This record gives sequence, C-alpha cells and structure tokens, in this order.
Amino acid sequence: MEKSGYWWLGAVALAGLSAPASAADEAAALPDTVVRASALNSQVGEMSSASVVLQGEELTRGRSATLGDTLSSQPGIHSSGFGPGVGRPVIRGLEGSRVKVLSDGVDVLDASTSSPDHAITSEMQLLEQIEVIKGPATLMYGGGAIGGVVNLIDRRVPTYVPERGVEADLELRGNTVADERAGAFGITAGAGQFAVRLEGSKLEADPYDIPGTPSKQEGAFNESDSAGLGLSWIGERGYLGLAYSEQNREYGLLAHEHADCHTHGPDWHCGGHDHDHDHGHEHGAAYIDMQQQRWDLRGEYQEPFAGFDRVRLRMAHTDYSHREMEGSEVGTRFENQGSEARLELTHKPVAGWRGVLGGQTSRRDFSALGEEAYVPATLTANHALFLVEELELGNWRYEWGLRHEWQNIDVKRSARDASHRGTSVSAGATWRFVPEYALFANLSRSQRLPTAEELYAMGPHAATRTVELGNANLQEETGYNMEIGLRKLSGRLTYSLSAFRNQVDDFIYAADAGYDPGGDYRVVEYQQNDAVLQGLEGSFGIQATESLQLTLFGDTVRGKLRDGGGNLPRIPADRYGLRLEQRLTSHMDAQLEGYRVRRQGDTAAYETDTAAYTMLMAGLSYHGYSQNGMNYLLYARANNLLDEKARQHTSFIKDEVLLPGRNLTVGMRLSF
Repeated sequence: MEKSGYWWLGAVALAGLSAPASAADEAAALPDTVVRASALNSQVGEMSSASVVLQGEELTRGRSATLGDTLSSQPGIHSSGFGPGVGRPVIRGLEGSRVKVLSDGVDVLDASTSSPDHAITSEMQLLEQIEVIKGPATLMYGGGAIGGVVNLIDRRVPTYVPERGVEADLELRGNTVADERAGAFGITAGAGQFAVRLEGSKLEADPYDIPGTPSKQEGAFNESDSAGLGLSWIGERGYLGLAYSEQNREYGLLAHEHADCHTHGPDWHCGGHDHDHDHGHEHGAAYIDMQQQRWDLRGEYQEPFAGFDRVRLRMAHTDYSHREMEGSEVGTRFENQGSEARLELTHKPVAGWRGVLGGQTSRRDFSALGEEAYVPATLTANHALFLVEELELGNWRYEWGLRHEWQNIDVKRSARDASHRGTSVSAGATWRFVPEYALFANLSRSQRLPTAEELYAMGPHAATRTVELGNANLQEETGYNMEIGLRKLSGRLTYSLSAFRNQVDDFIYAADAGYDPGGDYRVVEYQQNDAVLQGLEGSFGIQATESLQLTLFGDTVRGKLRDGGGNLPRIPADRYGLRLEQRLTSHMDAQLEGYRVRRQGDTAAYETDTAAYTMLMAGLSYHGYSQNGMNYLLYARANNLLDEKARQHTSFIKDEVLLPGRNLTVGMRLSF
C-alpha cells in the first residue's frame, strides 16, 4: 500500500493562523448555511461535527444521476457504485444501514439498505439542497446512523407563497459517455394563504463507454421518471402541507451472475447459470424494474404555546416494490411498505440552555418472493425519544444529547422474533478562540440495532455473489466516537480539518464461512467482533487573487477488526487533489480539478486490491439575469479527461466493472 502524506494538511492549517491579510481576504468565506438536519438549525460554522452543504450553482454543476456520485467529490465521502443506477454514499468507510438518508428529516423508506444493488429513491434533479453530517448523528435520527446522515431538501411541499404569484424552474442536461438525456421542471403557484407545487423529471441513459476501448459496459443503462404534487396552507407563523409523488425506474444489474444454489444440511452448493441472458430487455438480461408511491405531510408552527419557540411535524408513507428481472423472467420481487412520523418541540432557554425534545416512530413491512428471497418477510417497528440541548457562553458553544429507542422485528415464518433496545449519548463543543477560527470536538456513545437482513438472511444473493447466513443471536453494536477539528471561516485562507476515531464494540459484519459452494459464490455468515475506524480529512481554500481560488482536499480512513481479525472490506483508498476556480468575467467561471486515488492493498479476506488512478476534470459555466426576472445558468463539464481505467474499491463489483471513460456533460437551468 502506498503511504499517504497528509502532513501538508496540518502545515497549511498552521500557516493560516498567521497569514497576513490581503485585498482578497473578503473574497473567500465558508458559507454560513443553515443545516436543517441539525437539531436547532445550526450554521455550518457553529456545529461540533464535520458537515457539508451542497446547494445552488455548485449542486447544479456537480449533480449526477445517483446520490453517491453527486457527493463523492467531498472529503470523507465516496460512492459504493453498483452501476449507473445505484450509488450509495460511503461516509468515513461506513455505508448501508449505518448511513441514514432522509427526505427533509424523514427516512426515504425504500429498500436501499437491504442490498448494495438497490437504488436510493431520491430524484436528484429535483433537489435544492443536500446536507451531510459526518460521524454519529444518532440522537436525532436513529442509532443506526453511526456513519452519518444525508438530508435531501426538496420543494415538494411549498413553505411560502411566491411573491409574484408564480415561480418556475427548468433544468436540462446531456452526457456523451452514455448518451444521457435528463430534464426536470417545477412550478409553484399561490395566492392568499395557499400554495401548490407541481414537478416532474425524466432521465434516460444507455450503456456507457469503457475507458481505452470502443466497447460499451453492457447492461449499464438507467431510466427513470417521477412526478409530484403538493399543496400547503401558509400562515404568518407557520405552514402545513401535503404532497404525493411517484417514481418509476429501470436500471441494469452489472456483474449480476445468477447460479442455482441448494442447501445440503448446513452446507450450500451453487451450480451453473440457469437463465438465457441473450433475450428479454433491450438493454440486457439482468435489471431492476422499480416503482414507488410516497405521501409526505410536513408542518412547522412558531410560538405554539408558552415556553416553546417552535413545533415541527414530519410524516411520510411509501409503497415501494421492484422486480429483479433475469432476461424476460421475474427472478425476485421485493416489496416494502414503510411509514415514519417525527414530532419535535423547540423550547425556550432554561438557565441558558435551549433545546429540542421529540419522538419518532416508524414501521417497515418488508418481503421478498422468488429465487433470491434470501430474507424472510418481516415487520419492523421502531420507536424513540430524544433530547438535544445547546448553550452559548461567550466564544463557546456547548451541546449534549440523549436518545433511547425500542425495536421489535416480527418474522412471518418459522423464526424467532427479535427485540432490541438502544441508548445513545453525545457531547460536543465549539470554541471560536479568535475571530474567524473555530476549534470543535465531540464525543459520543451510539448504539445500532441489527437489521432484519443481518438477523435472518438465508440463501444466495446474486448481486454480491454470496450465500448469506443471518444470525438471530446478534446484539446491539455500540460505537464510541471521538472527533476533533479546526475551521477557518473567512479570509484569504479558509479550511476545515477533521480527525476521527470510531471504536465499535460488537461490530456486525459478513464473515467468510471458509468454504466455496461453487458457481463463483462465497458463503458468508453475519458475526460480531470489535472494530476500529479512524482517519483524517480536510479541505483548504486559498484565495490566490480576487478572481482565482485554489482548493486542496484529501481524505484517508483505515478500518480493522480488533484482536487480529484483519481489515474491514471495501474501505476507501486514500485520496488527495487540487481544484482551481477562475472567474473569467462577471458572468463566466471556469473550473479545473484533479485528484489522485492511491492503490488500496489493505484488504479483507478474499478481497482483491485496486490500482491507483488519477482523475482530471474541467468545467465552464455562464450565469446571468434577464430583464424579465429570469435567472439562467449554462454549464459544461468534462470528466475523466485522461480516459483512466478506474475501479472503486468501495464497490461490490469493482473487479468486473470499470468507471465510465472520457465524457462531456452540458446543461442549462432556468428560474423565473
């Protein structure tokens, strides 16, 4: 494994402590953006944990078809990559059920955490903001989020009446590597105390070009469409709104090799393939055909009664299903009906402490029928109470929180039901020791409750080429996380640097059972062992001139089982890079970015290494305003200019699938 050289992160930070002022000082500043996923709507610079907010032009230019790919340029965040239709965020080496994905504070309620080939049902083109809180964000959103929380902000439920009665936005995008065509629109109209929102999107992408060859990545197609309608009552002190949305999606399952697997007592045997992969869907044999319908109820009210500043309500219900197609045959059908409700009360200061107390309840009715029904039908109910408090004293900001949750899983077949309890606590502080600088630190103890898949899996799983064996005796895993960081908020040099250590007792993982059932499969069994993940990440912005900004960024993470248990699988490789942003005119900007991903050789059992690679990207954008009040943005972005053959170590299918080759994205966004 190449040794990383991240000494320069600290060197640049120390240099910033004594950097002289310049004429460019006022041109650079970290945005004081409100993080709505935080308990008290804190700004980025106030938080005692590392966070990222993408919005506006930055989000539009960097938007990809999947959430993981959209966020993967941020330090500490990678994509799990399962083809162009699936990209889940990996935060500090953790993914799946350990990273909570929310839709404006409520779980997305899909099947994405049950398997790496299941997509997150977020419609990227309709998002106006993406928030990421790294590290354990368990107190507000659940003990499972020991890796972090990703909150997706949309405009589906109107929160205000447009000043001129109507406002609209339109976005169109195309990409050469897969002949991608994408578009989205949204219209908000209102009068008096009512507003309505209508929106929709569509995306089509063919198999993409493979680097260095004229070949295509067969089966790598992605098609989706969505529509939504929302209606809100809006008063002087708050709003209450209801929205309905639905989404349809088809995407290819790359490296999906089906095999006949049979049990012989405690052992399994997997033979050859039994499906003709040369017929069926026009794009290839194995693909997912997904549909989801969702209802959202959202409301907020200021000064609801004495002693409280705000009450906030979030409720959602989804009816999700998808079919995994093997050619023209339905292999397996997954269904998930999920509901979640949250109520939060923000109380006025008591002895200087201001905080949020609330409750959350969720219900998940999950089933799988067919050849890969490796998980039995289950009904999971989870309930929680939480309290988060903060105190500001001079240049110090303190916070602490407490959460307790109860979970019951009823199994709809001959298996033992499961019941678990978990308690999480945290404390943190932010110290603005001199103007523009902030030192932050936090400690937390968080508990994640085992999922139905980890408890009851029993059978072959073609997406990961494993036979998965659950363990009904699994207990809660307990994480002890420590993080310390430094931010410089404005001036010629701005930065955010974090170091973290997450020790997880009774970490749940799929351990190789030690025998090969045939058919290129492995048998894995869910077990528990203590694990440690630790790392460093940073981003430094240098305002070289009034029109040129340079940003250096990098991240590294190590994940190991304790007591000689070896490395954790699919841990991201070290990465470092440089980004240049040049203002060409008052309306035109140019971007150039290059980063190096190092070879990953710290692998788990039966896991292969991945080679190092370099990515180079360039972009150009033009933004302006018309006399009739319309805002517009035109942009172009060239990716993988070196046509590098790159593999994501975080992906289950990295050995069979390369990332796309050299390509160009062009797009436009209009708002009026």
